[in-house]
Amino acid sequence: MSSQAPNEARVIPLRRPQAERPAASPPREAAPAALTAREPLWRDLVGDVLRRERLAQERTLKDVADAARISMPYLSEVERGRKEASSEVLAAAAHALGLGLGDLLSLAQGELTRTGGRRHGRSAATPASPHNGLCLAA
Repeated sequence: MSSQAPNEARVIPLRRPQAERPAASPPREAAPAALTAREPLWRDLVGDVLRRERLAQERTLKDVADAARISMPYLSEVERGRKEASSEVLAAAAHALGLGLGDLLSLAQGELTRTGGRRHGRSAATPASPHNGLCLAA
C-alpha cells in the first residue's frame, strides 16, 4: 500500500558550482585607508584613562575598587575595555581617583581626538572637526 521513499538526504548546495557562477565583476576601487581604519571604542578610551590615572597615583586596582565600592575583577575588565560600564560605575571609579565624571569624560574625549586624528590621516595639531567638544545624549 505505501511505497517507501529512498532513505537518502537531499543536499542543497549553498554556492553554485564554479561552472555555473557568473563572470566576476570588475574589482571595485579600494576604499582609502582613512575610511577603513577602525574607530577607537569609547570603552577602550575610558579604560585607558582610568588605568593611566590609577598608575599615575601609584594605587593598586584593589585600593581603587574598594574606594569606588565596585569589585576588583569588574574594575579590571573596565580598565581593559572589556566591559561597557554604566555612568554610575564610571562616576564611582572617577571619584575614587579624585576626578569628577566630567573630568574622566573630558580626558577620554581628548584621547579620542588625538587617536582619531592619527587614524584618519590628520596630525594631532589638525582639529578633527570644527567643534572641539563632547556631547553625550541619553
